[in-house]
Parts: sequence; C-alpha cells; structure tokens
Amino acid sequence: MSVTIHIAGLPQERIVFAPSPLAELGTALHALSEPGHHPGVHGWATATEASLKQDLADRLCEADFLWRTTFSDILLGFAGLRDASVRPGETLAQDLDTLDRLDDEEYVSAALEFTCSTRYGTASPHSPLTDPALHERAVELASARGPQQRKFTEWLLADPPAVRAWVRRLFEDCDQAFFADTWNRVRFQLAADAREKSELLRRRGLAATMEAVSPALSVDEACTRIDADKLASARTTAVDPEVGAGITFVPSVYQWPHLVVLHRHGWRPVVHYPVAGRELPGPLSVEQFELRMEALAHPMRMRLCRNIARAPYTTGELADHYGISAPEVSRHLAVLKRAGLIVARRRGRYVQYQLDLKIVARLGSDFLETVLR
Repeated sequence: MSVTIHIAGLPQERIVFAPSPLAELGTALHALSEPGHHPGVHGWATATEASLKQDLADRLCEADFLWRTTFSDILLGFAGLRDASVRPGETLAQDLDTLDRLDDEEYVSAALEFTCSTRYGTASPHSPLTDPALHERAVELASARGPQQRKFTEWLLADPPAVRAWVRRLFEDCDQAFFADTWNRVRFQLAADAREKSELLRRRGLAATMEAVSPALSVDEACTRIDADKLASARTTAVDPEVGAGITFVPSVYQWPHLVVLHRHGWRPVVHYPVAGRELPGPLSVEQFELRMEALAHPMRMRLCRNIARAPYTTGELADHYGISAPEVSRHLAVLKRAGLIVARRRGRYVQYQLDLKIVARLGSDFLETVLR
C-alpha cells in the first residue's frame, strides 16, 4: 500500500521545500491534542497546555477535530489555489491571508474532510453548500463523530464567512498566546532543513533527496512517481495543468511519527514531513512490519520464540524439545528470519538461532508509527 504522486515531466524547479507557519501551528495543536503520539515534545505540550487561558482552551476543544483525528487541508491551504507560484508564507499572517483566498466551496470541502474521507481523492461537480443531498450527508456523518462536529458542520454550511472569521481569529489568538514564541524557536531549523533538501535535490537528484526526507518515500527508476509507504492507497498528480504543476515539501519539528501526504483532488500535492533527529528511528516499511506481525502470529513460532529469547538453540534442539521434525522447525525459523526477528550464528558445525530482543522490543512503537504514519 502507498500514496502515489505522479511527477512525470515535472521540472525540478517545481519541487519546492518550504516551511509553513500555519502547517506548523496545526502540527503543534495536534501534539497538544494527542500528546501520546508525540513523546518527544511531551514537555513542551504539558507546559503550553498549562499556560492556556480557559477561553482559548475551550475554543480549541470546539475545533480540535480539524487537527486531531485528521489534519485538515485548510492548514495547507496554499496548495488549493490555482496558482503554482503560491508558496507557504514566512509568517502566520501571510499563511492566513493565503487561506482567505480560497473560495467558500474549497474551504468548506477542506474543513469537512473528517466527514467525507471516502470521497477525498475524487472529483465532484457538486458542493454541500449547494447540493441538498451532500449537505444532509455531511451533517449525518458529522453527527456520527460527535456533537461538536455536528454543530461546527451545521454552522459552516449555514454561514461559511462567519466560521472562516472565527477560525482565523482562533489561530491568531494561538499565535499571541504561545505560537509566536514557538515559531521563533523552530523557524530557523525548518528553513535550514528546507535549504539543505533544496541543495541536495540540485546536486544529487530526486531519489537521494526523497531518501533524506524520509525512508518511507521512494522514487521509481524512470522518475515518474513518488511513493509514500503508508497504510493507505491513493493517487494524485503534481502535473495537473488545471491547478498548476508542482509539489511542496513542508518540514516540521512536531510532525514525527506522522508523514502527511495531501492528495486532495484539484489541489497540488504536499508532503508534510518530520525533520530528522538523532532520537528518531527510521520508519519500518509497511511490508516488513506485516511480515513481523504475521511471523509471530503462528502458535508454534511463538513457542519457539520462548526458547530462543532466552538462549541460542540449534534446529535439532528445538525439534527434540517440541517433538516435531527438524525440517518443520527450519521452516518456522526461516519465516522468523525473513521477518528480521532472529539472528543465526555458526558454532563449528552447528548453527544456533536466537531472537533479536532489540527488534522485538520495538514492535510496539513500530506498530504505532506504522498506523500513525
């Protein structure tokens, strides 16, 4: 499974690396809402949450579904303008001004992403603002998500300008309360990462650059597509002439373990990626993670793991212990080995197998990172 971005014929100058204050604010708000996703910034999240005035904290709760369960595309609104020269702003005010340029239909569609994920990547000639059936469906789906979502959806569909003004004021108040200081601390790091990736693209090409952005990103040999290894299947294009050719890579300090790929139909794609840090492990491929989970799901292999977790064993020893044939043990060990869960060491004419405890210990965090990516 992967999210595929078609880039055939895309000029290199249309591949842009740029930080976005609004996107970083959205990621920071997500970290505040879901601190369990972001253990690396737990101290910042705790201190920031404690400093919020009650009025602002209450308003953030009213809208947290925009960045909590889904990362609303309004936080990357520059990609929805049909002008490929538009890039993220240098300040939050500039990003908010860009967001204001979206028409009401685009804004409402992006804000209601949490109610229409099944139609996210497809074209639709209709809008919930004008189509009664889509209007009713949006309210119905929002109701299933909770009373806050229903209230917000009904208000947005009834009066888009008022909601847009309310959301902008909310972000401006966040800037005054805590984000201005946060942005001043991280913006130089993000700008440096963007410059580094741009230079790497110029010197070594796209494949090396994608590997540096994230091991979860890859480019095919013909350089016609970028694949993001995620537990999702979707396609988009960076060469749609109607919206302007281009793809933007937005670095983030608060993003790990998420790798967000905006693939909304009619918008230019955006890859919102975490800036690498020494404390962050490289992401495991979805395929390799599935191999590990499947390998451990078999009851006999679980029993074998009980032995080889404690000490190295030969195939013969394990066969004798469990009363099964050596070839059957070998087949089970081969599955564990393909999954990267065991190591083999030769001792004279014997080969001993032992569970790699460090790898197995990571499975919990690997699971979370894979499903959150």
